[in-house]
Amino acid sequence: MAEISKKPVLDEESPENLKDVQAGTVTDLDEGELFLHEHGFSQETLQEMLEDEPRNKALVRRVDLILLPLLAGTYTLQYIDKSALAYSAVFDLLTSTNMSSNEYSWLASIFYFAYLVAEYPWNLLAQRTRLGKVVSGNIVAWGSMLMITAACSSFTGMAICRFLLGIFEAPITPCFMMIVGMWYTRAQQPFRAGVFYSCNGVGAMIGSLLTFGIGQIKTIAVWRAIYLILGGITICWGVLMLFFLPDDIISAKRFKLDEKALLIARSRLGRTGVINHHIKWYQIREALVDPQIWILFFFTLLNETINGGYANFGKLIIKGLTKDPLTTVALGIPQGGFQVFWILTGTFLASRVRNLRTIVMAIYLIPTIIGVCLMWKLDHDSHKIGILFSYYIIGAYVCSLVLALQMPATNLGGYTKRSTGVALVFLAYCAGNIIGPHAFLAKEAPLYQTGCKVILACSTSQVALALCLRWLLTSRNKRRDAASENEGAAGIAVDELADLTDFENPNFRYVL
Repeated sequence: MAEISKKPVLDEESPENLKDVQAGTVTDLDEGELFLHEHGFSQETLQEMLEDEPRNKALVRRVDLILLPLLAGTYTLQYIDKSALAYSAVFDLLTSTNMSSNEYSWLASIFYFAYLVAEYPWNLLAQRTRLGKVVSGNIVAWGSMLMITAACSSFTGMAICRFLLGIFEAPITPCFMMIVGMWYTRAQQPFRAGVFYSCNGVGAMIGSLLTFGIGQIKTIAVWRAIYLILGGITICWGVLMLFFLPDDIISAKRFKLDEKALLIARSRLGRTGVINHHIKWYQIREALVDPQIWILFFFTLLNETINGGYANFGKLIIKGLTKDPLTTVALGIPQGGFQVFWILTGTFLASRVRNLRTIVMAIYLIPTIIGVCLMWKLDHDSHKIGILFSYYIIGAYVCSLVLALQMPATNLGGYTKRSTGVALVFLAYCAGNIIGPHAFLAKEAPLYQTGCKVILACSTSQVALALCLRWLLTSRNKRRDAASENEGAAGIAVDELADLTDFENPNFRYVL
């Protein structure tokens, strides 16, 4: 535990907060801090570097050019690959494998059962070893599973492949959230997370166009061609990632020593730490009793219950309007564009306007509420354009998800607590996607009234949870501000070099 001493409290987003680091008794430094000590970077040197605005902007642009294309490309492929099941169902998957609609629902859920099982172990492995190599190896593995899926001829074979696909895709999003939390300041994180997550929408557009082209194939079953082509592309991308995705700031080969020091200094501004390869069990226990994490857990659970049904049955709803598989695929393209719009505008606002994140989380659920009411109540025969538009705007809930998924990396101090918080939220992510498809009953196709009711209940409940989260974080910040004022001008300070949790560090302030 770090020694506590008197020191002024400063704004966490300001470079000035680095001046309050004093010598103390530190038994377990964050590894970013060890790097700075080993290479002799003084606080004065780091302060000068942080105050050099052109240098900081140039470095952030360089990080963007190196990291974001890799994250965005992976997310585009992940969405397309994950949606291969939905694309295949539009064509000849169900008839070729003699699969019922109920079995199809279970295939959608099985993926997330695997995700649920594998996500936290992968997270721990990524923390203890090399994050970049864990991500890259899993990309190659899931691409291989896609190609193997093309050989299946029954529900059993599809279920096994789908389970293994979930195992190998499980670490991608949690690791990406940790990467963004490591390389960017807290103010920059929402939009960067939004950039790669919006590639779900890009993936929806590219996947629809690609599937439209594959749908012209006459030599083999279209669904098998989908899996073979997508799997081959993914394997090639995974090999590329193996060479270019850095494991962390400290070991990144494409940055000079002073650039790494500046990146670590920037990461310190939010007091969340850079990286620590040691698992700290007391931080895991602290994560389990933090109400903030459990509000985010239930928010994500409800959000992904919506997604589990919407993502897997959306194209079947469209198919109910047109009956033609190729037209169904083509009509799915605008949905991807809408998703890009929702995510980028919401995360941009959350990054630009201070303490607006929980408000954006609530506001971006309103189009979902409106859209599902229209889909539920409009006549599907006489209002086809209205149904199609409602399908497009329902996807606004994804922006709220992106911000919720980024919250643990932004608002939790201590590397183990942060990774545990990310993992718990992603457990809810999996559980919701398991539950969601089963609200869409085959006998109600193509209207799916029960599914619409579930989406409406989940989205309205999320609005309430977002407001509760804002109240909780505001209360914590006010209590800490009051405690700081009571200490007088000297304030409260700790050794910021230590890998402290947000509960341990009285200078930590939560982002709203």
